[in-house]
Amino acid sequence: MASIIITDSTCDLTLEYVQENADLLDTLGMPVNIDGYEYLDDFGKSLPHEEFYSKLRSGIMPSTAQINMFRFKEMFKKHYKAGKSIIYIGFSSGMSGTYINSLLARQEILEEYPDADITVIDSLSASIGQGVLVVEAVDLLRQGKTKEEIVDWLETHKLKSNHWFAVDDLNYLKKGGRISATTAVVGTALNIKPILTVDNDGKLGPYSNVRGRKKSLKFLADKVHEHMVDEEKTTLIIGHGDCLEDAEMLKEYILEESTPKKVIISQLSATIASHVGPNMIAAAFVGDLREAK
Repeated sequence: MASIIITDSTCDLTLEYVQENADLLDTLGMPVNIDGYEYLDDFGKSLPHEEFYSKLRSGIMPSTAQINMFRFKEMFKKHYKAGKSIIYIGFSSGMSGTYINSLLARQEILEEYPDADITVIDSLSASIGQGVLVVEAVDLLRQGKTKEEIVDWLETHKLKSNHWFAVDDLNYLKKGGRISATTAVVGTALNIKPILTVDNDGKLGPYSNVRGRKKSLKFLADKVHEHMVDEEKTTLIIGHGDCLEDAEMLKEYILEESTPKKVIISQLSATIASHVGPNMIAAAFVGDLREAK
């Protein structure tokens, strides 16, 4: 039976990548509410990135919601009826109830269609950290690997998805309740750039603080150099919140000491950017086990 990989828009892959791999990959958009209007985050197709980031910079604060069980059921049913076995790689259960909704939808589909073959993977990752798992899974499927082999690889490697985020505007962390108003004011005055990461429970949290944008980019490059293994076989994703020049600079820093197989530069879509703001920069790859922090 042929397989299909499904993921959600929190993977922050490029629209080009999603479209080029549409034969093996399908996606669900996370709901994003902007000025009372709900969009489904579809990698910038309905709401172009330029327009979205312009709204962010004007002070508009979007809100996000989970993908509900009904939409999962419709997606699973569509591919079941097309004769596909399904691998869903979902947004971390440590940050969203979306994963639980996918499990409930799977259970209801199995009650209706007992022969449906649906595997749900909790990526324990976010944004491009989830994205690198999707890219690797698509590559394995294109190489002719079986569903069982791909699922085994994902479960074995998901805690090797290394991803760090350098936040530029502390006000978004303050509004999201991740730092206090005092910390935001003092940090902004001192030009502090927090580095965030995702732990083994799939939760986003503080990792370090550096002073200045250039140092934050160097920090990310150093983490790539420290934790990347088998680099010639590794895909690196650099994600950015509408700051392409910084993404290119980070790429240069990384390539000074590492030679990954493939480098993807992706503009963060609306879901993640709504919580971290513009100018966030990130790096992700499958390397050694995450640091226990």
